[in-house]
Amino acid sequence: MTAKPSSFSTPLAASDPEIFRTIQDETRRQGGQLEMIASENFVSRAVLETVGTVLTNKYAEGYPGHRYYGGCVHVDEAENLARDRAKKLFGAAHVNVQPHSGSQANMAVYFACLKPGDTILAMDLAQGGHLTHGSPVNFSGRLYKVVSYGVERGSGRIDMDQVRQLAHAEKPKLIMTGASAYPRAIDFAAFRVIADEIGAVLVADIAHPAGLVAKGLHPSPVPYCDFVTTTTHKTLRGPRGGMIMAGEQSAKAVDSQIFPGIQGGPLMHVIAAKAVAFREALSDDFGAYAKQIVLNAQALAATLVGGGLDLCSGGTDNHLVLIDLTKTGISGKQGEHALDRAGITVNKNMVPYDTRKPMETSGVRLGTPALTTRGMKVAEMEAIGRMIVRVLENPEDAKTLEQVRGEVDDLCKGFPLYTERLVG
Repeated sequence: MTAKPSSFSTPLAASDPEIFRTIQDETRRQGGQLEMIASENFVSRAVLETVGTVLTNKYAEGYPGHRYYGGCVHVDEAENLARDRAKKLFGAAHVNVQPHSGSQANMAVYFACLKPGDTILAMDLAQGGHLTHGSPVNFSGRLYKVVSYGVERGSGRIDMDQVRQLAHAEKPKLIMTGASAYPRAIDFAAFRVIADEIGAVLVADIAHPAGLVAKGLHPSPVPYCDFVTTTTHKTLRGPRGGMIMAGEQSAKAVDSQIFPGIQGGPLMHVIAAKAVAFREALSDDFGAYAKQIVLNAQALAATLVGGGLDLCSGGTDNHLVLIDLTKTGISGKQGEHALDRAGITVNKNMVPYDTRKPMETSGVRLGTPALTTRGMKVAEMEAIGRMIVRVLENPEDAKTLEQVRGEVDDLCKGFPLYTERLVG
C-alpha cells in the first residue's frame, strides 16, 4: 500500500522524505498483511527504541574490560547484561553476543575448529538445512569438504541411520545439526552419540527454534553440543543479529574468531537491544507466547491437512509448516505470488527430493511467530489455514484472491501493529 501524504513530522521526514515514506509504507505493509515467513517476527517497542539510540555512535572493538577504544564504560555494561541474560536464558557457560548475523556466528565456529579442506557433515540445504551448512555457493561449501545428510522419504524425519553411516565412512571433523526448513524437533543427544563415536566436534544451529528452546518447548542442544549458534530474531523475537554459546574451555578460541578474526567494531546498539530481548524472553509472558507459537503452528498444520494439502513430515513440532505442492501442479513460486496478492506473506521453499529448481521450488514455508506476536491464537490460525487452502486451490482466480484479501484486511484490523506514532 502506498503511503498517503502526511503532516506527521520527524527529523527524518524533514531531512529525507523519500526514506521516511518508505518506512511508512513498510510499516503499513507489515500491519496490513499476514506475515507468515517462518524466520520473521515483530520486535517490541523497547527493542525498536534501543536500536535507534546513541549507542550506534560508539566504537568498541574488543570485549568488555578489554577494548581497543576509550569511553566504553557504558557499552561494557550493556554487553555484560546481554551476555549474562543469555547465559541464564539458555543455561550456557559462555556466550558471545557480538556476531552481526547467524551466518557470521557459524563462520566463527568453523574457523575455531577447522582448517580449509576439513570435512563437515551437515543437513542438505535442499532437505531443510541452511546455506552456511555447506552449500556450494556459500563460504562453507567453498572452504570445506561437505558431506550432506537428509530426511527419510516416507517420514520426512532426519535419517539418523544415514547420519551414522556417513559419519563413520567420511570421518568429518565437525557435525552440524540444525535447520531452516525442518518442522520437527531435533534429537541432539543422538547426534552427540554419533559425534563421540568418531571424535567429531558437534555444533547446533538453533536460529529458528531458539525462542522455543529457551522455554523448554524444543530440546536444548546446550548440554550436548560443543558450540551452539543462533540468530537473535525469529522465535527469540529480538533484533537481527547472531550469538554463540560454548563451554568455558572454548571461549577464547571462538571469541578470537569473531574479533579480530572476522569482525571489527561490534554493533553496540544492536547488542543492547539483544539484552532487552533476552530480558523479555526470561519472563513468564514470553513462555506463554512461545507455547502459543507451537499451538498455533499445530492448528495451522491440521487445518491445511484437513483442506487436502500435503505437509512435509505430515505436521510440525515447532513454529513452521512446510507445504508440499507437488500434487497440486503449481510451484512454490506460484503459490508465494498468489498468497502475496491475497495479503499473506510467505516464501517459496524446496521440499525434500524436490524436482524443481531453487527459484521455482515445489514448496511453501509458513511460520507462526509473527502472527502470534500480534496476539492471534488457534481460532485465527484455523481461519488463516482455510484462506491459504482457498488461494492455493485457485491461485489464478482474481475473485478468490480479492475475497481473501478482504478477509485478511478485516483480520489485521483486529490485531493492530506498531500504531503509535510510527506512521502519520
